[in-house]
Amino acid sequence: MAKVELKNIEKTYEGDVRAVSAANVVIEDREFVVFVGPSGCGKSTTLRMIAGLEEITSGELWIDGELVNDIPPKDRNIAMVFQNYALYPHMTVYENMAFGLRIRKIANAEIDKRVQEAAKILSIQEYLHRKPRALSGGQRQRVAVGRAIVRNPKVFLFDEPLSNLDAKLRVQMRTEIAKLHNRLKATMIYVTHDQVEAMTMGDKIVVMKDGVIQQIGSPLLLYDHPCNHFVAGFIGSPPMNFLDGKLRRDGERLLAEGEGFSFVVADNHLEALLKAPHPEVVIGIRPEHMGIAAQDQIDNILSAHVTVIEELGAEAHMYMSRRADDMENLIARLEQRHGYRIGDNIRLSPDMERVRYFDAVSGEALLGVIGPIRMSSRRSALAQG
Repeated sequence: MAKVELKNIEKTYEGDVRAVSAANVVIEDREFVVFVGPSGCGKSTTLRMIAGLEEITSGELWIDGELVNDIPPKDRNIAMVFQNYALYPHMTVYENMAFGLRIRKIANAEIDKRVQEAAKILSIQEYLHRKPRALSGGQRQRVAVGRAIVRNPKVFLFDEPLSNLDAKLRVQMRTEIAKLHNRLKATMIYVTHDQVEAMTMGDKIVVMKDGVIQQIGSPLLLYDHPCNHFVAGFIGSPPMNFLDGKLRRDGERLLAEGEGFSFVVADNHLEALLKAPHPEVVIGIRPEHMGIAAQDQIDNILSAHVTVIEELGAEAHMYMSRRADDMENLIARLEQRHGYRIGDNIRLSPDMERVRYFDAVSGEALLGVIGPIRMSSRRSALAQG
């Protein structure tokens, strides 16, 4: 397999429309990397540049130690699986999988060997003589993946391959693709807008927004240490809660205050927050870190009004608003059987050691940053007293 390196890759369309800006990513040999972001963020364009289907405006693309900017797609030794399967309806499954090899004039015996091996890996041996119309969506997707496997490529590229499947089948297929990666020990690059897919499948995630890479890291690194407000809100389901607040010194304590709450900043966050460039912050709290306050608790209380409860059996997602007349959604993920009803008032308490803080002006994380965006080093008025 192969290492893939993107060095300052940019893509600009006519009219100076920049789709991808200064993308720098190293995809190690046999690594499974997921590009994720909202529609129009540049993730598919990046994948198509790697495949050779889009011309690179500037920068360098290296595959297996070779500069491939000017090498046509057919000579890059990559295989791409598309969202729409792209199967030939008049051909059988066997013929669909063998077609690319026949064009390359591979010997029939070798073609049969590769097709049979791929069919066994994907458990589609019994479908080899069927035509695509006689297959389910999941079976068609396996055929599309099998067509890529038989080529023995250096790199597999997946462009939102599960988008056309129903929810249950998407879960099944993403598990199968993850197993396939472990079996083939292949370099795989996967594009999706679904952050759950990204979190559950990737060794490494590349988060993009407006053509710019926001952060690169393992799923748990991005979840626990998002580099900015955008990544924090995009990674995680249910999403992170955000509260507008302001930092204020209170003797030896540092408070994070806002409408209807006053939180005491945890000791392990003091040093970083005292260097914050602005007192205005956005406070981020994961739903699982939003617990029910004890009856005698005084500090770190957030009062809310229950609007929706999703009972999921092992846990419940409780949606709340701090005011009865607005559409604000605060979310708590509760494991215990809670007994609350819609319309109840509830006292919540965040786990202050797990709270995240973001600068209200720049959106940058204030508790140390892992990724391309860095926190301002300016000394703040709070630190100066």
